[in-house]
Amino acid sequence: MGSGTEVLVIGGGPAGLAAAIAARRKGFEVTVVDGAKPPIDKACGEGLMPNTVTALRELGITIHPRDGRAFRGLRFLAGGTEAEASFQVTAGIGIRRTVLHERMVEEAQECGVRLLWNTPVSGLSPAGAIVGGNSMSAGWVIGADGIHSRVRRWSGLEQGRRQEARFAQRRHYRVSSWTDCVEIYWGHSMQAYVTPLGREETCVVLVSAKPRLRFEEALREFPRLAARLADAELSSAERGGFTATRRLRRVYRGNVALTGDASGSVDAITGEGLCLSFRQATALADALGAGKLEKYQSAHNQLSRQPHFMSRLLLLLGRNAALRQRTLKVLAKDPDVFVRLLAVHTRETSALHLTSASLRFGYQFLAT
Repeated sequence: MGSGTEVLVIGGGPAGLAAAIAARRKGFEVTVVDGAKPPIDKACGEGLMPNTVTALRELGITIHPRDGRAFRGLRFLAGGTEAEASFQVTAGIGIRRTVLHERMVEEAQECGVRLLWNTPVSGLSPAGAIVGGNSMSAGWVIGADGIHSRVRRWSGLEQGRRQEARFAQRRHYRVSSWTDCVEIYWGHSMQAYVTPLGREETCVVLVSAKPRLRFEEALREFPRLAARLADAELSSAERGGFTATRRLRRVYRGNVALTGDASGSVDAITGEGLCLSFRQATALADALGAGKLEKYQSAHNQLSRQPHFMSRLLLLLGRNAALRQRTLKVLAKDPDVFVRLLAVHTRETSALHLTSASLRFGYQFLAT
């Protein structure tokens, strides 16, 4: 391929690989560069919602049940209240982030993307970027280098507002899963996410606004969960991470475009980060094919609207104990409302159904 490429993707995580695969399928010559080597890990809940599984399939990536474990829905737990809802069409899949990355790398290689690992990028250049100390020319440059994106800074696209930043800690436990749902435990100032990954492994993530909160200390807020994990062995090292809700005014400038968390992010509480990245990849490839990045800006705005709304709503529930408890009581009392709202969230039904579900929820909320 020489020292140049048509599309240079900076960042080889899921967002970057998705953008590379989508662009390659449009016929572009694509190169991905990353200073790390695969598989790339991240502290996340590791549960792929049905719409995320669908978005992956549309990129040509199939996640098999043997790669992890299927789960049928969500379960909220707060105090003595439980509410659960099943997905209407397709199951979600709990899968280790490293396994997901391996599957995406395999697909990128299969479709002809050039992958340069252990290759740091030190800046942009008039021709493209400085890759491994040398200039690499590129017709298009895609920044997919995460929430702390240097490409965003280099291209002058930092303008935006960070609404809320939180911190995540993840552990894998060698314990048989007790649930066929992703469980979300709501505490006073944090949430715990439990995702079944396989017959003998379970992922637990704690998310809080406190940067120095210790895992064992945090578990005290969830005595029921702590009891289930009391005798379980760790199957991996504890890993920390950072999550934030952020929107940018623009996601492109000249021939540089941002995607994934580099282009703005939603809090992990939504479970929408990966799906949003995969949808953005398809929209970006379409815009590259047309040679008009303004089309990507428009699509990006539309794609992020609902996830950002859900992020604000769920974070509000996390902060307001009275509102949260009353909401969960409604969802527990009328599970069909929860099923309908979840179906809208995972795009299993039209957003038009949100109106009827919201009216029904509002009536129940006022009557509770």
